Amino acid sequence: MSRWKPDARGRLEKAALELFNRQGFDATTVAEIAARAEVTERTFYRHFVDKREVLFQSNALADVLAHATATAANSLAPLEVITHALTEAAPVFEERAELVRQRQAVIAANPELQERELAKLASLVSTLAHALRERGLEATVAALAAEIGIAAFKVAFERWIDDSGQHTLTQHIRETLDATRHLTTTDDVSFTGQEGAA
Repeated sequence: MSRWKPDARGRLEKAALELFNRQGFDATTVAEIAARAEVTERTFYRHFVDKREVLFQSNALADVLAHATATAANSLAPLEVITHALTEAAPVFEERAELVRQRQAVIAANPELQERELAKLASLVSTLAHALRERGLEATVAALAAEIGIAAFKVAFERWIDDSGQHTLTQHIRETLDATRHLTTTDDVSFTGQEGAA
């Protein structure tokens, strides 16, 4: 068993997502996940509190967003800081694109998991707002910028999930955040693929 330890967590995640997508989240047991990953249930519980934790692991994204916001150039406007932070975070998803898409399919099929996902996004808003306040932004401006940034990220992420690999998540983030500048004008803006928000 010791030779499996370095990759046990990754194999458990892969096995869980395959089973969740094949037979449903509720119908899948920890025992089945462990068996598919060729580890014991005890090993599963060393890595995850429960099967939900496979989908909602410790938030590496929050750490990346906080660090990227803190280290962004001082000359950047708030939404430019947001764009920088989100594009810095994009590789967290792009490097695991297939698993991320499997995860989203599981969440989309389960209303309870969708609620948990919304709570996770709300937590990211708080993380981003705090990081912006640390840069010296007034609290209301920081909160608004963070809300806009995470809302734009959600739209970009959903477009990337449905994109079948034509464009990167980074491209979708930049395009979606660029489109926010049209919200205070009367310009007619619509975008599909990489053609919009010019």
